[in-house]
Amino acid sequence: MLTVQHLSYTLPNKDLLFADVNLSVNSHEKVALIGNNGSGKSTLLKIIAKEFQTYEGQFSIGVTPYYIPQVFGQFNHQTIAQALRVEDKLNALHRILNGDTSEDWFTILNDDWTIEDRCKEALTHWGLGELDLNRSLQSLSGGQKTKVFLAGIAIHESKMVLLDEPSNHLDLSGREMLYDFISTTNSTLIIVSHDRKLLNLLDSVCELSRSGLKRYGGNYDFYVEQKQIEKKALSLDIQSKEKALRKAKEKERETVERQQKLDSRGKGKQEKAGVSRIMMNTLRNKAENSTSKLKSVHAEKIGGISQDLKSLRETVPGIDKMTFGFDNSQLHKGKILFSATDINFNYGTKPIWKSNLKFQITSGERIAIKGKNGSGKTTLINLILGVLATSSGTVYHAENKSVYIDQEYSLIDNSMNVYDQAQQFNESSLQEHQIKSRLNRFLFTKEDWIKPCRALSGGERMRLLLCGITVYSSSPDIIILDEPTNNLDIQNIEILTAAINEYEGTLIVVSHDETFLEQIKIEREISLL
Repeated sequence: MLTVQHLSYTLPNKDLLFADVNLSVNSHEKVALIGNNGSGKSTLLKIIAKEFQTYEGQFSIGVTPYYIPQVFGQFNHQTIAQALRVEDKLNALHRILNGDTSEDWFTILNDDWTIEDRCKEALTHWGLGELDLNRSLQSLSGGQKTKVFLAGIAIHESKMVLLDEPSNHLDLSGREMLYDFISTTNSTLIIVSHDRKLLNLLDSVCELSRSGLKRYGGNYDFYVEQKQIEKKALSLDIQSKEKALRKAKEKERETVERQQKLDSRGKGKQEKAGVSRIMMNTLRNKAENSTSKLKSVHAEKIGGISQDLKSLRETVPGIDKMTFGFDNSQLHKGKILFSATDINFNYGTKPIWKSNLKFQITSGERIAIKGKNGSGKTTLINLILGVLATSSGTVYHAENKSVYIDQEYSLIDNSMNVYDQAQQFNESSLQEHQIKSRLNRFLFTKEDWIKPCRALSGGERMRLLLCGITVYSSSPDIIILDEPTNNLDIQNIEILTAAINEYEGTLIVVSHDETFLEQIKIEREISLL
């Protein structure tokens, strides 16, 4: 159904995004496309969808795919019908039903007499039955926009569907509907996603990098197993090269010392034998040339091993190069940090929750706030932070230090560079070299220190914020994460997970990513209705 051969894509600034991508997808296959942020996953999908025309290589596709993008802002000026590309057919259908028998309307409709019924049925299936097809897409929430485009799958009845991060804006019930579709559809699927539950529903995983595409013949769990095998093999290769480098340097030292001893002995014998000064100089020059050649041979060998070792180390995943170093010394377990008694919040005169809330938060807890989109999760966070005041009930706030991290990592100031941003967290007057050492621990090299924050990817923003928390004089009492994985690739989700699991303070998380919640060891939930 789809064959991609030697595909390469170069960015407008002439940087190579990826090269020599080869991919074959058969009918009814369900394929995951993963890779680090910036590896070109969305670009590859757009090329397959024929949204991008400029590339090198070739591909053939036997059907017209239905493509669901990751970002919907470009459709905000359109109606739902326009965004779904059904407006012309719907207009033609209504013209004909109203008695206009112009041949043009029949041509546009192309005998698709069920188009309006399919639209209504598909939108109803995704819980959007109340939406008018003429409604502006801009008026919808992120989750509703996603569902509109998911409804388009049934409307267009395409045999191949391309989905770019389809679960990003969906709440838990929406994700379950998406999972059910993926499990039951006969359509061929290519899905870009970091949702590990979703990835485990697919037949194979393709990992995209600058050097090409590598395919793993199983779901995400199988991929993880294979990556662990590769990781162990890489570790052994690095150890072997390190051993070879030590031996080569030792051999070089022994050879040079041996040659120097031989030269010294030879010189002594020559002096005793009364060899002339000219001959002595000649013999000394020969000895020096011989030693120089030996050093050159060894230097070349050592250089080759060193370069191999450097190349191997560059392939080590970022998470394995990181150390976090949170200062948990001032955190104490069991202290009541927040309590709420029969609280609610009104928008206008209407309370946001059907029932008043009563709960408390103690230090060291790991809590998930759950609820459908629009259930007031962010409102509750703002009440906990003291940004909002309750409309009813009472609250208690203990004195504490808290950090709120939203999905955009907006604590990062886009007007600063990386180093200056790290300095903003420097409450304990760390020296410049200490700040730079912390940045190195979070994978920000010397070249990155002057990089503007506005140019950082989601994963880089997350790492810089985590770095900033370690720069604080002590770790915060409370960290609140609001959909923190939405804009992260899998590697950066793993980095965030590892960092959070090292933190010993109170953790409050809003997330629809069940795998993430499980891995950060959530202990209890606050459910909003």
